[in-house]
Amino acid sequence: MGTRGGALAVAILLSVLLHQSILLASADGLVRIGLKKRPIDENNRIAARLVEKEEGPLLAARRYGLRGAPLKEGEETDIIALKNYMNAQYFGEIGIGTPPQKFTVIFDTGSSNLWVPSSKCYFSIACLFHTKYKSGRSSSYHKNGKSASIHYGTGAISGFFSTDHVKVGDLVVKTQDFIEATKEPSVTFVVAKFDGILGLGFQEISVGNAVPVWYNMVDQGLIKEPVFSFWFNRNANDGEGGEIVFGGADPNHYKGNHTYVPVTQKGYWQFEMGDVLVGGQSTGFCNGGCAAIADSGTSLLAGPTTIIAEINQKIGASGVVSQECKAVVAEYGQQILQMLLAEVQPGKICSSIGLCTFDGKQGVSAGIESVVNKDTRRSAAGLSDAMCNVCEMAVVWMQNQISQNQTQELIFNYLNQLCEKLPSPMGESSVDCSSVASMPDISFTIGGKKFSLKPEQYILQVGEGYAAQCISGFTALDVPPPRGPLWILGDVFMGAYHTVFDYGNMRVGFADAA
Repeated sequence: MGTRGGALAVAILLSVLLHQSILLASADGLVRIGLKKRPIDENNRIAARLVEKEEGPLLAARRYGLRGAPLKEGEETDIIALKNYMNAQYFGEIGIGTPPQKFTVIFDTGSSNLWVPSSKCYFSIACLFHTKYKSGRSSSYHKNGKSASIHYGTGAISGFFSTDHVKVGDLVVKTQDFIEATKEPSVTFVVAKFDGILGLGFQEISVGNAVPVWYNMVDQGLIKEPVFSFWFNRNANDGEGGEIVFGGADPNHYKGNHTYVPVTQKGYWQFEMGDVLVGGQSTGFCNGGCAAIADSGTSLLAGPTTIIAEINQKIGASGVVSQECKAVVAEYGQQILQMLLAEVQPGKICSSIGLCTFDGKQGVSAGIESVVNKDTRRSAAGLSDAMCNVCEMAVVWMQNQISQNQTQELIFNYLNQLCEKLPSPMGESSVDCSSVASMPDISFTIGGKKFSLKPEQYILQVGEGYAAQCISGFTALDVPPPRGPLWILGDVFMGAYHTVFDYGNMRVGFADAA
């Protein structure tokens, strides 16, 4: 991306980490946190250029594989209003200490710790631009001192644990363990609109095994039901950005009934998802089921490169041309096609032609030299990994076209188009803003029901008129088996569908947002 879209890229990078919420008490006993948007400024543009130089993907896989424990019923409901930055960051205020010191945080279902910058953060530029916790000013502070560090998709923090009261809306969570961050080395945190993060995942992924704020809310009897819910306002012109409700759901922000699916693996809010459709037509990729998580801390919708490339091709998104992809199609395409027509087991094709080895479950790099740039000194292992991955993608793409009875010529034209639409290294793909209205709906099957996203819901636009730039809401993230393939349904999805996280019944629910 160029500098025109740099600010949006930064906002997306930041939100891949988490979301934020600001606390406002209401007359009905609920605490709401509203979301607002802020104009793009030159500081964001400068930071964007810095972020674009950093290595690493836009989204990185978090740690999966967790367990959980049932929560007790409380007494009240807490509603917190959220603020919205460019449909990419949702944030709000909490208070820590006595009297409360205010911090802007993201409420993140993809992590489980609470952290804010520490007054002892001396050498990180990010700390200079954000509010810092001062333990000496709190009468309820208790020293802990155990060291801690957290690595997110686009940054990392480190520091030490402390214990203090945490005010969330009208609720005061007592003796909460949290992290005072003394190092925030990533540029991501320099330009963040939030000070810290409040994790809403399960304790099994909590660094230091710290009890999450959400658990303590329930255990201390502060909320009515072991449930919380999100509503994200995707209207860029509204001052209200959304809300998170602790203890229930606000009926004013959803239509009809929620479709619930059980949590299949605790840690993140993970569940089983079915087929993905483009313009009502099956991609076939998740016919046998795919794992997915609902993640309020990720701004985009992430999925396996194979399908993301296909989706981006269908909506006309432009990514980076992959030489390895086109090389595999040119060199091995006919062989792959003939094997599929001969009904060879698809999972064994790439190992059969020597691009991958087969371990019975997944393709693994076999160390094959690239057919492109043979004279270069690029890493053979890295190239072979790419060749193996591209081969496996080509098999899926061809299967899809064969099922539609396409001719050989159309199949290979289609594959080369997909190669050209592979996402860029930073994960973003741009589209022509004038073509948004003609793009297809993208649907996800959850609990036997199709949840569709319209183009205006999955395209992020920044700027107006000639200066407008549009970004695809779909980005690639490959999580290998047995945890993957994995889909991360971030704000792009949760903005369209009100989401309930029901800890009492270990399930996640979706309904049309209102």
